[in-house]
Amino acid sequence: MKPILNKKEKRVLSNGRESHLTPKEYGILEFLMEHPNQTFTAEEIYENAWDEEPFDCHLIISVHMRHIREKIEKDPSRPELIKAFWGRGYQFVC
Repeated sequence: MKPILNKKEKRVLSNGRESHLTPKEYGILEFLMEHPNQTFTAEEIYENAWDEEPFDCHLIISVHMRHIREKIEKDPSRPELIKAFWGRGYQFVC
């Protein structure tokens, strides 16, 4: 089941419960959900969420993606919503 974003209150409902995301996690998820099935590099995601030029951001984005998955996926070790594509980036899958 796809998460539901409450953009006004910056809240996320996932798997029937509210998921408490940090402001950066929320921004990343919102960006990916606004562009379903499109793959974005770590640099593109960083630039969007931080509104600054990315520099060596792969680990930062990887950690944030892991935290988001832990909060919204049924099984974070087998993500169905946020997919990683080796050497290409991440996408929100509908």
